[in-house]
Amino acid sequence: MSDNDKHRARIFLHRGDLVQARAAWEAAVADDRTAGKPQLLSASLGNLGNTCAMMNDFAQAEACYREVLQIQRTERNLTAVAHTLVNLGNLHIASEHPEKARPYYLEAMDLLRELQDNRGLGILYANLALQEARDGQWDQAVSSFKQALDYHRAVGNEEGLAVTYSQLGKCFLDQGDLLRAERCLNNASEHYIKLGNEPAEAAVLRLLATVYQTRQDSTSALRCLERVVSLDERYGLPERQTDSEDLTRLRRTE
Repeated sequence: MSDNDKHRARIFLHRGDLVQARAAWEAAVADDRTAGKPQLLSASLGNLGNTCAMMNDFAQAEACYREVLQIQRTERNLTAVAHTLVNLGNLHIASEHPEKARPYYLEAMDLLRELQDNRGLGILYANLALQEARDGQWDQAVSSFKQALDYHRAVGNEEGLAVTYSQLGKCFLDQGDLLRAERCLNNASEHYIKLGNEPAEAAVLRLLATVYQTRQDSTSALRCLERVVSLDERYGLPERQTDSEDLTRLRRTE
């Protein structure tokens, strides 16, 4: 029955039906608990926790992750422990308790270094940087973002590079450092073009347009917004109306 419940849960998740997915994962957890199979129970609890997190039921998600962590520590699965610690840190960020996230991130960092998991370290440093940026710790955030980029490069993580350059660019923009913001955002755009992820490219170009408008470089801002609007129309992006209005307003000032 457990396998059937897991299959159903994945189908519901694919459809975006979180209520039914949660019920199916809960059934799978009950079956795995009865069967006395810790590894299967850990996986089902982790999926249930993820689903609860997507539903903003952070208390239940945390309870699932904590039980998962206990099983993983007993099994001495250090890689799994590290990733669950990251999940717990992310959960506290999502539930607007960022001060509780850092200890989980730091413990995970120690484990990932021991395991030489560069991909995991790249993701973790980026998460840590976002927390530091939210707290206004700009220098520390920039340092963490740069470390994330180093780890992404080490494993050839193009998606990680694209996302982190975008986040670092936004960090520089928030500080008013337009030159470094432009450089990072252009890097992010190039990586998204390489990945063929045009909606993400559009998000970066919106930030670049802000950089250029702040610098009063209307020609470059127009070029960015024209590309953004074309992508809005191609993919039916939710920002289409706002972007079109911004483009029209900018053209009138030319």
